[in-house]
Amino acid sequence: MSDFHHARLDWDEQGQPLSREFDDIYFSPTSGIDETHHVFIAGNDLARRFAELPAGGRFAIGETGFGTGLNFLCAWQLFEQCAPADARLNFVSVEKFPLTRDDLQRALALWPQLASLAAQLVEQYVAIHPGFQRFILAEGRVTLTLLVGDALECLPELDARFDAWFLDGFAPIKNPDMWSPALFEQLARLSGPGTTLATFTAAGFVRRALKEAGFAIKRLPGFGKKWEMSRGLFQGEARDDAKPWYARPRFVPVRREALVIGAGLAGCASAASLATRGWQVTLLERHDAPAREASGNPQGVLYLKLSAHGTPLSRLILSGFGHTRRLLQRLEQGRDWQACGVLQLAFDDKEAQRQAKLADAFPADLLHRLDRAQAEALAGVALPAGGLFYPEAGWVHPPALCRLLATHLNIRLIPHSEALELRREGELWHAVAGDRSLACAPVAVLAGAADVLRFPQATGLQLKRIRGQISRLPATAESANLGTVLCAEGYVAPPREGEHTLGASFDFHSTDLEPTAAEHAGNLQLLEEISPDLGRRLHAAELEPARLEGRAAFRCTTPDYLPIVGPLADADAFASAYAVLAKDARQVPDVPAPWFDGLYVNSAHGSRGLITAPLSGELLAAWLDDEPLPVPRAVAEACHPNRFALRRLIRGQNA
Repeated sequence: MSDFHHARLDWDEQGQPLSREFDDIYFSPTSGIDETHHVFIAGNDLARRFAELPAGGRFAIGETGFGTGLNFLCAWQLFEQCAPADARLNFVSVEKFPLTRDDLQRALALWPQLASLAAQLVEQYVAIHPGFQRFILAEGRVTLTLLVGDALECLPELDARFDAWFLDGFAPIKNPDMWSPALFEQLARLSGPGTTLATFTAAGFVRRALKEAGFAIKRLPGFGKKWEMSRGLFQGEARDDAKPWYARPRFVPVRREALVIGAGLAGCASAASLATRGWQVTLLERHDAPAREASGNPQGVLYLKLSAHGTPLSRLILSGFGHTRRLLQRLEQGRDWQACGVLQLAFDDKEAQRQAKLADAFPADLLHRLDRAQAEALAGVALPAGGLFYPEAGWVHPPALCRLLATHLNIRLIPHSEALELRREGELWHAVAGDRSLACAPVAVLAGAADVLRFPQATGLQLKRIRGQISRLPATAESANLGTVLCAEGYVAPPREGEHTLGASFDFHSTDLEPTAAEHAGNLQLLEEISPDLGRRLHAAELEPARLEGRAAFRCTTPDYLPIVGPLADADAFASAYAVLAKDARQVPDVPAPWFDGLYVNSAHGSRGLITAPLSGELLAAWLDDEPLPVPRAVAEACHPNRFALRRLIRGQNA
C-alpha cells in the first residue's frame, strides 16, 4: 500500500488528460464519448440488453481501468435511458492509480452531456484509498465498486458474476500487465454463460490469450484510426470456488420483503441497503425511536484503528471508512457531522512505534504523522505529544446517520416492538412477543447487538458486551476552538451544540446502564491524559463528576473483534454435516451448508460501528441479492457467522 499514489497527469492544449505513468492518453483525442459508445456500449450490445431486463432486473459490468470514469458514466446514462425503472446496475472497476477529485472534475468537465451524472460521482468521490471502495449513486439504483490497486491483486479477491466486461486500460505496449493471461483467467473466473467482453485492441497476443481463457473472440471495425477492435463471448461454465460453508445460499424468497430486528446503526444500515434495492422492509425497534442504545451518543468518532499488516479487520475498516464518509456527504456539516480530522496522540514509545509503521504503510492523504508543534497548531490547544492525523475523519452524530438510513420510503419503522422470539412458519419468519406476532417476512435480519443471542437460531455465535459511558462537558469560550478530535486512551471531540463529548469508559462486568460518578471521574482522568491544557479550558478541576450529564450503553463485540455479517446456519446440523473437519481440517465435504432459509445477522460492531455497520448493510444485501460483494472475499469470510462453528469443529470442540 505504501507505493499507492493518485494518477499523475499532464494536460494537453485541448485540455485532455495524459498519464505520466504510462505515457498514454485516457481516451480518444477525436471523441472519447463516441469511442466509449462504439467499443464498450455497442461492443457489449448494452442498449438492447438493458431494455430487455425484466422488472427489478440486475445487470453487472466489470471493467479493467476506471480512468476518468467516462465508460462508467456512459453506461449509467444508457441504463437510465433504456432499463426498467426498478432495475439496478452494478458496476465494478479496478484502478491502480485513481485520479484526484480535482483532476476527475476537470476531466469530466470535457463532457457537458454527462454533467448531471458526473456531479453525483464527483460529490461522492471522497476517501479514495487502497482496497474496495463502494459508491451508492442514483438513490441506490446504481452501485459503483472501485477496486483501488493492481488488477492482478484485486480481481482474485473479488466475489462476483458479470454480464459484460469493459476490457480497458492503457495500450498493451504501454501497460503489458493489464493484458496478461493471468488477468484474463480472472475474467473467466468471474464470468458465466452469456458474459460478453469488448475491448479497443485487436492485438494478436490479446485475442489468443482471451481464447485460451474461454472467450470466443471476433474482430470488428475499430473506432477512429483504429482499424479493428475485439468482442468476446464466454463459452465456459460458471465457477464457484467458495467452500460450501461460505457459499451463497440459493434461497429465493417468495416476496422481496424483509424483517429487521433492531434499529441501531446495524439495523438501520441493513434496512437501508435492502430498501434501496426495492425490498419492502419492516424495522422493529423496542424503544420509541431508532438509535436509543449504543448508536445514541451525541458524538461518535470515525476512528480508524488500522494494522500495517493488511489484516481482514484493517481492510474492512479501510473500505468501511470510505463508504461511511460518502454517506456523510448527505448530512449537514456542523450539526450532524464534522470533517475536522482525528488526531491519535503518540502517548508513549510503543504507540509512537506503532504509528511510525502505519505512516510507512498507508498513503499520506489517509494518515500522516505530526510533531508536537504541528499537532498543537492544528488542535488549538497544548498537547503532551504529536501523533497520527487522519485528515478525512472527524465526528458524527450517530442518531442523524440512523435517521438518514431509516427514512427510505420502502422502510416501515415499528417502535415499541421487542421481538422475544423468532419462528419460521411456512415460508415466513414471524417476530413474536408473547402470543402476538409483531411482523413477518420471508427474510429476517438479526441486528440487535448481543441480544441476537436470545434467538436459538443464533446459537454458537460468540458475542460479548462491554459497557461504555460518555460524559458531556459544557463548552467554554476557551475550549470552543478545539480544532480536531483528540484520541489517546479516550477521546474528546470539538463541541456540538455547545457540548464536548468525552469518553469512553470500558467495563466488562457491569450490566447497569445508569451513568455513574466514578466513570465520569474516570473520563475526566482520560481528558487530563489527552490534554491538561484543554482540561483547564474546560475548568475540569471544578466539575463535580456526580453532577455531569452523560449516557451509558453496551458495545457488542466478538473475540476476534470482527463483526458478524451474513447468512445463519443451523449449528447442530452444521456440526454433523462437517464433522470430518475435526479429523482433517483440509477436507471440503461436498455437502451444502444447512442454512436457515432467509435468516441473516448484522451485529458485533464494537466501538467501530460508524465505520463497519453501513458497509456491512451493503454486504448483507449483496449476499441476499446475489450481487458483487463490496469487500474482498477473504474479508467477507472473516466476518461470516459460520467462522465460529468452523473453529469449534477444527479444534475438536462440541458444537
